[in-house]
Amino acid sequence: MRNPNHKIVKLEDGLRILEVQKKFGKKIIFTNGCFDILHRGHIEYLFAARQLGDFLVLGINSDNSIRRLGKSPSRPLQDEQGRALAIASLYFVDMVIIFDEDTPLHLISNILPNILVKGADYKPEDIVGYKEVTENGGSVITIPFIEGYSTTAIEQKILRENIQR
Repeated sequence: MRNPNHKIVKLEDGLRILEVQKKFGKKIIFTNGCFDILHRGHIEYLFAARQLGDFLVLGINSDNSIRRLGKSPSRPLQDEQGRALAIASLYFVDMVIIFDEDTPLHLISNILPNILVKGADYKPEDIVGYKEVTENGGSVITIPFIEGYSTTAIEQKILRENIQR
């Protein structure tokens, strides 16, 4: 059994791996997020994304990128390496790349996946990378979220329970 750390790569190394995958006709899927606390919603979303193609690439926001997104002041709850390892441990995730920009546009523009996936809270045409992927012949697909599962909801529940004690 291989250590999941081998799935966590820099963009340059990932592009070499993806070039080989594409030569073999593999359909590349890309999605991204913070994935601060891995939960059922994430797992089902990522599994559904992987079913759309052959090779799932996940862009993970760096710690600095998350801070700039203006989420809760305590975020990220886990550091980027811990989050990347948790995601890479999922058997259906093939590659993880940490990105430091505010959006994954640089990753998407370089990877040019066959399928770009985000949650259904987005309209496909509003998703970062829509233009780049569709102009390259790819498609943008949204996947519904499972109600009641979010890192923010989990964080708020933990805080409420600590206050009640």
